[in-house]
Amino acid sequence: ALFLNSTGSRNVAVGTSALGYNSSGSGNTAVGYNALYRNTTGRKNTSAGDSSLYSNTTGYQNTATGYRALYSNTTGYNNTAMGSEALYSNNASYNTGLGIRALYYCQAGSYNTAVGYGAMAATSTGPGHHNTSIGNEALGKIAGGHNNTSAGSISLQSLTTGSGNTAMGYSALNFTTTGAHN
Repeated sequence: ALFLNSTGSRNVAVGTSALGYNSSGSGNTAVGYNALYRNTTGRKNTSAGDSSLYSNTTGYQNTATGYRALYSNTTGYNNTAMGSEALYSNNASYNTGLGIRALYYCQAGSYNTAVGYGAMAATSTGPGHHNTSIGNEALGKIAGGHNNTSAGSISLQSLTTGSGNTAMGYSALNFTTTGAHN
């Protein structure tokens, strides 16, 4: 743990290779095997879980709890991931993923909130900006749509690029793929 630290301060590392590459990052907490492993200058990050925030280099003020939560994040900041592989592919900022694989493929979209197993998780490009999903697999296939709100399991699950939609209840607007302002 902390084996390359040179000028970093106020760091806590518990676990094999936790904060392994940290050089000057400060105020970080890493608990678990490979937690915050590639962090170099990132600061004020909290990582708890095997390989959580693994790829982070300069990202700051991120919180990752769970196996591989925020795994691919390198420069994104102010993200919160709780759950195994939540925000796994994230490299954006201001996203919140709560649940196993919530916001799994979010790469560039910001200001998204996903709560529930696989919420906003299923596409290779991830969501656009300002989307909110609550429920298992809600907004599960979003691939660039903006300003959508989905509350209920599998609601708006098939939406890919539509924007400005609101769906409330189990399976609401489930077959809508590109519609807008519903």
